[in-house]
Amino acid sequence: MEILRELYRGDTTRAHRFRYGLLILDLLVIVYVVATSFVDLGRWIVVIDVILGVLILADFAVRIVLEHDRGRFLLRPATWADAIAAAAFLAPVIGDDLGFLRVLRTLRLLHTYQVVRRLRKDHAFFRRNQELILALANLAVFLFIMTGLIYVTQHQTNPDIRNYADALYFTVTTLTTTGFGDITLEGTRGRMLSVLVMIIGVSLFLRLLQVLFRPTKVRVECQSCGLLVHDLDAVHCKHCGAIMHIETEGLL
Repeated sequence: MEILRELYRGDTTRAHRFRYGLLILDLLVIVYVVATSFVDLGRWIVVIDVILGVLILADFAVRIVLEHDRGRFLLRPATWADAIAAAAFLAPVIGDDLGFLRVLRTLRLLHTYQVVRRLRKDHAFFRRNQELILALANLAVFLFIMTGLIYVTQHQTNPDIRNYADALYFTVTTLTTTGFGDITLEGTRGRMLSVLVMIIGVSLFLRLLQVLFRPTKVRVECQSCGLLVHDLDAVHCKHCGAIMHIETEGLL
């Protein structure tokens, strides 16, 4: 138990490497889920699904055991996302209709405090672009979830949605407000999905544009007032006036 506590909560080199390994696993899961969405459910996919499901379930169980406030932990959206994703991986016998739920695993991607803190410390690129990276991750997760949902609910009744690529194309054109109109969703359920993509997806897309075009900031906590976001060349905290010590790479 002490070893697990060190790996998940510790500040040792081994713990950091372990958590980077979990991050790499999450990234590989994303690639796998997207890639297998374009192929039929086969025996090898079922085997890999079960293996990934066991790994996710084991990770989920360890987090519950190590959590001090389990009630609060179980109320977090990322916790439910992990549980649903593990169930989707472990139940391939239900067919591929609910396979898109596997992508819910990505909701935890880059949202674990220890991983984000370590990425900020180890990588200057992440420090400079943290908000952009997180905005891209949130948008990508929403895009994959909605694409899977649209495909599942439309491909049997809508001749315009023949495969995952058609659903992805519709989601992207709707999200970016391009709206060519060559593909539309059928029925009341389809219209409601379109509304959902437009309201939530466009909001996430605009958030990404906001991060792209506003002046670059750096996240360094002020030791006096706790303000996190400052200008790259800030000498004093805008909130309390305390002297700031912001590390740079000599590129400003």
